[in-house]
Amino acid sequence: MRLFLAIFLPWLAFFTIGRPIAGIICLVLQLTILGWIPAAIWAAYSLGQYKTDKKIRAALTGR
Repeated sequence: MRLFLAIFLPWLAFFTIGRPIAGIICLVLQLTILGWIPAAIWAAYSLGQYKTDKKIRAALTGR
């Protein structure tokens, strides 16, 4: 679901992972047609990093 948001509404994906300032910057980037593709790539990459960070945190806490 978040990947769908990262592709079609990149700014909203940042808000779901707790990065509102990046979401606002992404929204400004997305307002231009040429900025949509970099915004979607940035959001998908950040989503992947968020998932990796969650896995590392879970492994360190023993969950």
